[in-house]
Amino acid sequence: MTKTQRMLAALALAGATAGFAAATAPVASAAPITLPDLPVAPGTPEGATPRSVQEIGAKVSEPLQQLNQLMTLPDQLSPLTDTVAPVTNLATGIE
Repeated sequence: MTKTQRMLAALALAGATAGFAAATAPVASAAPITLPDLPVAPGTPEGATPRSVQEIGAKVSEPLQQLNQLMTLPDQLSPLTDTVAPVTNLATGIE
């Protein structure tokens, strides 16, 4: 990179950082968002209670956490794959 390119990259990075900081400043001072309970739908049986938004969110977050663990599986298997990497590299080099 030339000196001019480095200066332009540093200026762009500083501008982006300032833009992100300005965008998050009002959000940090805002109160947390609370969601209301869900309304009862017409035709709901007597005595049935609607599920709260928090309860539905808790049920949805469980599978998402499991999916997140699945996404980190390659990182967890890297010690195992690193041990066989030299062998696979040799095998792929032979034609």
